[in-house]
Amino acid sequence: MNAGDLMTPDPVTVAPETSVAQVMDLMRELEIRHVPVVTGGALVGMVSDRDLVQFDIGRLLNVEGAEALRHELGTPVVRIMSSDVISVNRETELDDVVELLLEHRIGALPVVRSDGAEVVGIVSYIDVLRALRDLLEQGE
Repeated sequence: MNAGDLMTPDPVTVAPETSVAQVMDLMRELEIRHVPVVTGGALVGMVSDRDLVQFDIGRLLNVEGAEALRHELGTPVVRIMSSDVISVNRETELDDVVELLLEHRIGALPVVRSDGAEVVGIVSYIDVLRALRDLLEQGE
């Protein structure tokens, strides 16, 4: 079993200039926790729900006011994304996917074409757990 078998194909992506507010809305609406950031189809970063935690909306609103909150939420995602993204290709074996998730303490890996540019999928820890469940059920 490899990343191509596990991945969610054609994941939602955003551009670096997408605002934090837009990414928050997208993640909430689609119930996702990780979004690849792409420019011209090439992976340039990843934003996760952990990256968005730095926006303490309640504190901003109470301490600095609505205008400060609006300003912060308008921040381009490129300013908060992780640009040092670990990715895999379709052929990456399941054990390597698991090792990368554990070693780097991350929740998802973008799956890119073999040339390393275009995002073709995403593998999350949820995908890995589903595959494990299926393997365990087959062994029963």
